[in-house]
Amino acid sequence: MNFVNKTLSELESRGLKRALRIHSGKLINFSTNDYLGLSTHPVVVNRSVEAVKLFGTGSGGSRLMAGNLPLHEELESRLALLTGMEAALVYGSGFLANTGVLTALAGRNDTIFSDRLNHASIVDGAITSRSRVHRYRHCDVQHLSDLLKKRTGTGRKIIVTESVFSMDGDIAPVREIFELSRREGCILVVDEAHATGVFGHGGGICREKGVLPDIVTGTLSKALGSYGGFASCSSKTRDFLVNKSRSFVYSTGLPPASAGAALGALQVIESRKESGSELVRHAAFFRESLKQAGFSTGNSASQIVPVIVRDTSATVSLSHSLENRGILAVAIRPPTVPEGSARLRFSVTLGHQLETLQNTADKMRELKWN
Repeated sequence: MNFVNKTLSELESRGLKRALRIHSGKLINFSTNDYLGLSTHPVVVNRSVEAVKLFGTGSGGSRLMAGNLPLHEELESRLALLTGMEAALVYGSGFLANTGVLTALAGRNDTIFSDRLNHASIVDGAITSRSRVHRYRHCDVQHLSDLLKKRTGTGRKIIVTESVFSMDGDIAPVREIFELSRREGCILVVDEAHATGVFGHGGGICREKGVLPDIVTGTLSKALGSYGGFASCSSKTRDFLVNKSRSFVYSTGLPPASAGAALGALQVIESRKESGSELVRHAAFFRESLKQAGFSTGNSASQIVPVIVRDTSATVSLSHSLENRGILAVAIRPPTVPEGSARLRFSVTLGHQLETLQNTADKMRELKWN
């Protein structure tokens, strides 16, 4: 397959070729999404181990066959409570949740309106749905409104946005988008992957803002320290997804270890409701330290703090220099981000003390001026 070699050569020449690495545990890790450090929390680990002892290592099949476990339904009840919704449905991953929700909601006669910087899972779900897709300018409610007014046809209209954007760390104007969706008769889907566990006492940005979209999607693999995805919604919508969401119907149920760990994480979050607020304060401190060092952090307002370098090779070089100084901050390059916006993506976690954050900003300053 000559095209494989050609593609790899082209990627390498542009500084875009990726490779899997095992990073040293000695590095200060700013590239993890384990925002609250729950993947190693004793309560989370113990709940995971207990689940394996009770139910084994796998669920045994699709949940519509023989793979529906009490753990799954307990987890869904807890997720619905956390997000302030009536019900929830657990998927095998956040990617499967987004693709499964969008392909169930939309078809050939429908239209999806998607933020231009939405995650790849949303992009793929919209394309796979075979619906018409319009992308509105990032967080631009007026542009979204203009596109909705131009739209013709009788099919369903679905608006989909992230709440906290994964590469920029900025926050969508969810209340304004929600109000627009109600005026225009649209279904609203909000992906809370990076907000769950952090904002709204763990319930996400929509919970914090008092907004109830039609569906909230999320993941168990970030602040909850486990693996899997979910969609929170009404009971009727859950029934609809159980019947029409192909990534749920045709996938094996979540392994007991993951479901147990997620339940443990929810238990910890419930007992430490201010953890997310503490994390956001630490991120604000780090963001200000980086700005004082002369770096651009864009519109970040969350625990995700990008340092926008723009040039791809310079971004990779900066990442390598930091790693040589004991800091892991992976370079993010196109196509993950738009051309000309390569950056380091710092994920602040509760494991980063203020002193560590300040020292990291100081090392960034040294690299900028040396």
